Amino acid sequence: MTILPEIPEHGGQVELVMRAFPEAPAPFIDLSTGISPYPYPFGEVRQTDLTRLPEQGGEERLLDTAMRAYGVQSSNLIVAGPGTQLLISLIPYVLGNRQVILLGPTYSGHATAWRNAGSDVHIVSDMEKFSDEVAQPGRVGILCNPNNPDGRHHDPLDLLALAERCAHVGSSLIIDEAYADFKNNISVAQYLPHPALNVLRSFGKSYGLPGVRLGFLLTTETLAERMRGMLGAWAVGTAAITIGCKALNDREWLDKQKIKLDCDMQRFLDLCRRRDLSVAGHTSLFALARSQSAPELWSHLCKLGILTRSFVDRPEDIRFGLPRSESAWQRLEQALNTWRS
Repeated sequence: MTILPEIPEHGGQVELVMRAFPEAPAPFIDLSTGISPYPYPFGEVRQTDLTRLPEQGGEERLLDTAMRAYGVQSSNLIVAGPGTQLLISLIPYVLGNRQVILLGPTYSGHATAWRNAGSDVHIVSDMEKFSDEVAQPGRVGILCNPNNPDGRHHDPLDLLALAERCAHVGSSLIIDEAYADFKNNISVAQYLPHPALNVLRSFGKSYGLPGVRLGFLLTTETLAERMRGMLGAWAVGTAAITIGCKALNDREWLDKQKIKLDCDMQRFLDLCRRRDLSVAGHTSLFALARSQSAPELWSHLCKLGILTRSFVDRPEDIRFGLPRSESAWQRLEQALNTWRS
């Protein structure tokens, strides 16, 4: 009898999960994250990038590059950190302990960070209720746009209007745009600086390089300075600066990736339709399927060496990332062919 593993809080952790499925064929296919299967071809890392500390000039070039890539008015509004996860963990200490409203279900890291900081976290699923609760004095509202894991998204003008309401009462609004690179005209970064608006941008997801550990907070100059103080010196390594500058400057590559990923996602959606697997929502990088038999499907795929994302609090949901090779696509299609819900 298979002893099912404890479901990780996040995607990944392939080796940990697959220990419960010792008969599964290798290599394992990790579809549990929303990370692009196509890494940016940055070339080889120079030895000097690994043997010296970051120079101030390199950090400034990275911020200038991010400023242009994200359409922000000034590099003074940008903080670079070793991945957005650390920035998410520090934001409660930058903004201060407050009552937090989350538009859920969404990425669990936000709720965890604020609860760890001692804040009261309230999760709502309705956008109108979320807006009304956030626009109360001294609160923090958090939403992901597009949302993880269901891909729902919001008009940036509507979010700007909400930010205006927040500014009037001294509240703050955090928009996590981790998956905005492949969604046209969705970012609110162009409206910065704004007294109530804070934006998170991920690097590793769109560029397929999560191991580089690079992410950005776009905010006011005051909060940016406070965050830099918390991060301390050398928050981003020299190699990450070099790779980040090269990739963020390469808009042509990103545009081509969007076309490629959209084609891949359409292939996956067609596959789901042929297998009568209902898809609740998607972005260019992941799709959320919904079934009463989702736990059995997750286990079935694991037995065949394919890891997807399951959710303890929403057992009917199962999220799929995209395969990175034709052989992986074939294994996924064969696995779904043998599935009987």
